[in-house]
Amino acid sequence: ISERYLSYALSTIVSRSLPDVRDGLKPVHRRLLYAMRVLRLDPRSGFKKCARVVGDVIGKYHPHGEVAVYDALVRLAQDFAVRYPLVEGQGIFGNVDGDNAAAMRYTEARLTDIAESLLEGIDEDTVEFRTTYDGDEREPLVLPAAFPNLLANGANGVAVGMATSIPPHNAMELCDALLCLLKKPKTPTKTLVELIPGPDFPTGGLIVEPDDSIIEAYSTGRGGFRLRARWHTEKLGRGQVQIIVTEIPYQVQKTRLVEKIVDLMEAKKLPWLADVIDESTEDIRLIIIPRARNIDVNLLMETLFRTTELEVRIPLNLNVLDKDRVPRVMSLGSSLVAFLNHRFEVLQRRSVYRQTQIETRMEVLSGYLIAYKNLDAVIKVIRDSDNPEKEMARRWKLSQPQVVAILSMRLRQLRKLDQLEIKIEYDDLTIELGILVKLLKSKVRQRNAIE
Repeated sequence: ISERYLSYALSTIVSRSLPDVRDGLKPVHRRLLYAMRVLRLDPRSGFKKCARVVGDVIGKYHPHGEVAVYDALVRLAQDFAVRYPLVEGQGIFGNVDGDNAAAMRYTEARLTDIAESLLEGIDEDTVEFRTTYDGDEREPLVLPAAFPNLLANGANGVAVGMATSIPPHNAMELCDALLCLLKKPKTPTKTLVELIPGPDFPTGGLIVEPDDSIIEAYSTGRGGFRLRARWHTEKLGRGQVQIIVTEIPYQVQKTRLVEKIVDLMEAKKLPWLADVIDESTEDIRLIIIPRARNIDVNLLMETLFRTTELEVRIPLNLNVLDKDRVPRVMSLGSSLVAFLNHRFEVLQRRSVYRQTQIETRMEVLSGYLIAYKNLDAVIKVIRDSDNPEKEMARRWKLSQPQVVAILSMRLRQLRKLDQLEIKIEYDDLTIELGILVKLLKSKVRQRNAIE
């Protein structure tokens, strides 16, 4: 039993609950995005039914319950749940009140531009692939990730014996910090916190946490942030005021919040409060009415912050899988450096892949140019020789791919114009190859490319 429980615990940690530091995704999200890409659901194409996407995911890559997979897909499309949605939904995808999405046969989805940037270059040997659970298909171990998704969108997960909780952050601030780390990899956390003052939630709110506490949390990878609703007062005349709440804390259901305030009023625990009215439409607008004119609204709000979810504590536990698939708690700086190291690796692999492609194409083009130079002799060999492949290879020192390419040429390609086009293409590829070779040799050039 202990052996089997250990293997279950490890699979929960590595294959289910903890995100990868490089692309910030858990396996279910990675498989969803990859399956949508295979279905060609890019931002410029049409939508497809979510049932089709979920069917592909559980049939090819992720043999788990369809409800769990659909819930994961829905969350990626909710702009109040993720800071930068990775899926664009069409239909009812739930709301901040806690209402559920429509069934997957009714809703439709496609990738967003940010999801596309996470997948950028996946066909160019940028990441490792493995066979899927049934051995029929292949899936990526990690995405190329041209977007700092781990910190931008955050993550939550509970594994066996460990958990992760990463709040979302502002992508522009993350880019500033990444540019700083490219120049100085050992930048202290205090400097990074000047660039990233704290989390940035899709539902807004105010972080009321001392700077020292924020620096400590980001240095150790463990801590928390107190998040309050944003509010202001409106004057009604005759000295009366009402309090308007325009932003509520992250992942707080609005209806549950209102019910809690009403319950406290009925239990006589909020004697200063007369009523709470929800006038929200697209934007949140909660009206809190004090019982009398002389009530201090600041004191009233302090009481509400203490007793309701108008103030919450968002935990930070930067527990992620590193590039060796080992779970560990990282600091803010080390998680950003891990992302940059991944970008360097992706750039190098992509450049090597392109270099190989160019060299293969140039070999074929140089064979064509030799054929054009000796056109009549080549035609004579093809017509007269019993074994033209060997004869051509011996006579003009051609490689096997060059011989095959020449013998596969059509007669209409023997025009003078085609010869000019091949020469132009060969020259262009020579220039591109030179740039790639310099890029692969120089760390400075790679850094500039990533920048």
